[in-house]
Formats: sequence, C-alpha cells, structure tokens
Amino acid sequence: MIGSVVAVTRLSPGDEAPAFTLPDADGRDVSLSDFLGRRVVVYFYPAAMTPGCTTQACDFRDNLAELSDAGFAVLGISPDRPDRLAEFRERDALTFPLLSDPSRSVLTAYGAYGEKSMYGKTVTGVLRSTFIVGEDGSIEAAQYNVKATGHVAKLRRELAV
Repeated sequence: MIGSVVAVTRLSPGDEAPAFTLPDADGRDVSLSDFLGRRVVVYFYPAAMTPGCTTQACDFRDNLAELSDAGFAVLGISPDRPDRLAEFRERDALTFPLLSDPSRSVLTAYGAYGEKSMYGKTVTGVLRSTFIVGEDGSIEAAQYNVKATGHVAKLRRELAV
C-alpha cells in the first residue's frame, strides 16, 4: 500500500468466482451457487435509479430473453438496500434479480469497488464491472470500468448472443 491507495484485487478468466449470498429486492437470499450449471452475467453498478445505472439495467431487461435463450442468467448487484432495489425494479419493470451489498464485501471480492476518477476527482466507489461466471463457477470474462451505454450490445457480440 502506497499512501492511502488500496490495491484492488482484479479477477481474471479461470479464477474461481467468489461465492456470495445477498438479499434481493424482496429481502430473499440469492446465492451464486443457486446458478451452478448455468452461465451467469453478474454486473455491478453504483446506484439504483441514477441515469447511467437505469440505462444499463433497462438494456439488460430489454435483452434478457436473448441472453436467457442462450443459457445466461443475469444478476445486478449494488450497495443499495432492498427497498431501494424494489423501487428501481418496479419503476423500470426490471425482470432479473437485483441484489443488495451494502457492506460492499461482494463488490470488493470481485474488485468492483475502489478508487476511480469522477468529474476530475479521485473518489472511492463502485467500479461499473461485468463478469461472466461459467457453469462450473469459474470466471469466463472479467470486464472493469465498463460504460453504461452500449455495454449490453457489446457483451452480446462478445458472447455471440
């Protein structure tokens, strides 16, 4: 560690996906292990109902049928509390699980929480990131600092979906 800079662990293809169990928008626990045998898109976003996060969530919603048909489940994770996630889900008719990680422990385990530049300042926060977890629970792809707009279309091209 140099000064106040904290090294962020980054995941790579072949790494075992960190296990997690988090509450969804209804307060029900959802575990990554619930999806063993399926490929899972796990994406981390900073805050429910903000413009970029809404764009990204609606893109996943609008492409969910094609992703599902190709064998993928989608999970969105943010530090928001379940009641805020429920409001987000209802407002934007989101049809995939939104999970709450207020302790940021899962965000940190995936390397999706750390220093970033925002409006010219260095801040600590959620790094918009997407992971493809394989049927065996290993990381197939790890994408950090993705853009909210156009990310799902790019992901579909990369996954040939």
